[in-house]
Amino acid sequence: MEVINTIGRRKTAVARIYVSAGTGKITVNKRELKDYFPSEILQIVINQPLSLVNALNAYDIKVNVKGGGLKGQAEAVRLAIARAMCEVSQENRPVLKKEGLLTRDPRMVERKKYGRRKARRRFQFSKR
Repeated sequence: MEVINTIGRRKTAVARIYVSAGTGKITVNKRELKDYFPSEILQIVINQPLSLVNALNAYDIKVNVKGGGLKGQAEAVRLAIARAMCEVSQENRPVLKKEGLLTRDPRMVERKKYGRRKARRRFQFSKR
């Protein structure tokens, strides 16, 4: 199997991954998965597409991720892994699509407007 390269995005996070046949080792920005994402929940989010297609220990994954926060980065990695599993085998596609893992979440932070404190929050009104 050659190396499969895919990309995933979420909010402002961008994840580029390289999938090759291996033993299930996931490296994120040259660090171990458990070191980069110490939260158990984020590790589960990243492993979700692999567990759905029963490939937890079948592939080595090298991840370059930047931008956003940890949650956005984890979900960007999840999308990239799901896309890679579709490239590995087309039989994985219906399983991942049913779980909604192939859809890019379009929600972004709304920009701040002038004359407002945040995107929609007005400044505090003072009667006197």
